[in-house]
Amino acid sequence: MEVFRRAILEPGPPENFALSTVQEVIKPQRQTKLAQDENQMLENILRALLQELVAAAVESGEPIMQHGQSVDDSEVTQGHIPPTSCEYGQVRISDIVLYLCEKEHIEGGMIFQLLEDLTEMSTMRNCKDIFGYIESKQDILGKQELFARGKLVMLRTCNQLLRRLSKANDVVFCGRILMFLAHFFPLSERSAVNIKGVFNTSNETSYEKDPPAGISVDFNFYKTFWSLQECFCNPPSLINAPTKWQKFTSSLMVVFSTFEAQPLSDEEGDAIKMEEEAANFGIKYLTSSKLMGLELKDPSFRRHILVQCLILFDYLRSPGKNEKDLPSESMKEEIKSCEDRVKKLLEMTPPRGKDFLNKIEHILEREKNWVWWKRDGCPPFEKQPMEKKTLQDGPRKRRPRWRLGNKELSQLWKWADQNPNALTDPQRVRTPAVMEYWKPLAEDMDVSAGIEDEYHHKNNRVYCWKGLRCSARQDLEGFSRFTDHGIEGVVPLELLPPHVRSKYQAKPNERSKRAKKEEAKITPQQAEENQITTLASEIDGEGTRGDLEATATPMDTDPTAAAAANDTQGGTPTPDEHLKQGSDTDMGPEPGQLEADAEAEAEAEAEAGTVDGETDAEVDLDTVG
Repeated sequence: MEVFRRAILEPGPPENFALSTVQEVIKPQRQTKLAQDENQMLENILRALLQELVAAAVESGEPIMQHGQSVDDSEVTQGHIPPTSCEYGQVRISDIVLYLCEKEHIEGGMIFQLLEDLTEMSTMRNCKDIFGYIESKQDILGKQELFARGKLVMLRTCNQLLRRLSKANDVVFCGRILMFLAHFFPLSERSAVNIKGVFNTSNETSYEKDPPAGISVDFNFYKTFWSLQECFCNPPSLINAPTKWQKFTSSLMVVFSTFEAQPLSDEEGDAIKMEEEAANFGIKYLTSSKLMGLELKDPSFRRHILVQCLILFDYLRSPGKNEKDLPSESMKEEIKSCEDRVKKLLEMTPPRGKDFLNKIEHILEREKNWVWWKRDGCPPFEKQPMEKKTLQDGPRKRRPRWRLGNKELSQLWKWADQNPNALTDPQRVRTPAVMEYWKPLAEDMDVSAGIEDEYHHKNNRVYCWKGLRCSARQDLEGFSRFTDHGIEGVVPLELLPPHVRSKYQAKPNERSKRAKKEEAKITPQQAEENQITTLASEIDGEGTRGDLEATATPMDTDPTAAAAANDTQGGTPTPDEHLKQGSDTDMGPEPGQLEADAEAEAEAEAEAGTVDGETDAEVDLDTVG
């Protein structure tokens, strides 16, 4: 104990004598780091010394700690601490222990234990000085090797201070503690986050239940106004309670109507001097019915209530809730209308109502980011730094230069030089068969395969474009189905299962209808030309018939002469002449019969299927022949 008393009074930084002092008192097994039992012995000695210093300071009636105060050499006496240096002793012993913890000579959480003991032994006036010392050493206390050992002790110390402080009289000191905790703990620290979103329902607002005698006050409005605080204190109670929500909205409408009926002038807003009030304000307003008239004329009072409404509405629409906790559609509409009315009232409230509203909206928008962060489980904000690649020792290797710019193209060119037939090989570029190409899309069309639509090959434009080109060259019948059924109709029917094939397989009736539609599409000019051609062929047929009758010879006429005459007139008859002669010889059917035969013939062809590479004229020739 005496050794530490002398060490406290020694001048100079703690690193000059701190470790030697500990080694002299404890005599540790290892020279630079204490064992567990040695740490416990040192902690007991320091706690006893700390109690002695605090008692001496209390007896002298001076503050316990004054950061930065020094001691003159004339005041140092052997084995005795002067009363005037007691406050300096607290700072000195804290600096010594903090240095030893930082250098890992002693256990890292010892400094936090001593600071907690010091705050418990001090009055609230002295705790402000102690907390000032903690704030000055925040950077050292926040180091990882110390923070991991003492963060819970520091949190407990600050919470104990907050419980001892008055929320009405020590607002500034409470704010200092909260700001320290916000800087000391990382953003991702879950101990500082209200994960479950629990509200402080113990913060009740008491107001008068019965009207006072002899005072003319609208007591119904007074009770309606202050009853809103019950809902502001516990917003979740409004979600699944339609009756309570209706009562709350009706009370809000009464308050809004009163604010609108009694607007504030700019002179009243300037007289309040909002900037000066920001330094000293109370967290709760008085609820006496006698003050109701004066409070309604206070712009800050109105803003306080209206901002509470915006916070409540923002909570009810927050995205981090379960589906059962979300408001109904009618409730959302009412929230929207009330919110618009609140914003309009804030703009009307002087001074600078529009600027004030913009700041509140900005704060609430940022609050949504915190809500999402808490809903996702508070992931850490810190990212691991990227590792820098260390340069290897030795001469720097020169990057290789490739003939065609990169390694792959150069190797391809070199491979082509060694194998000149690679570019002319017929197997290099080969058009796939239609059946092989459309097989993946046919598998997608099978419902039993269970392939989702977003993974179908029909969504690949390049694949569909190549398939259409391939079908246009190899499968005209399938290519023609693209107009009616899209890209899936082009797939060969042989690849499709029976229940899918029936959807894309054309029926005979449909083919005949399609042929009739194509005939109907013939232009009037083409129809007129066809009619002229038909008339000309009939005239030629009648002339040929007359010639045949005129040149007809009796039965005893020489057929050789007739054949020779025929040869001299026209030579070898053409297939068209054979066709005409055959029609004339058969005397030809009636016009109606021709049309009926043509339709029957078209149906027969549709049933039998068309023959690739044959025209209608060629089919007729084969029939006649």
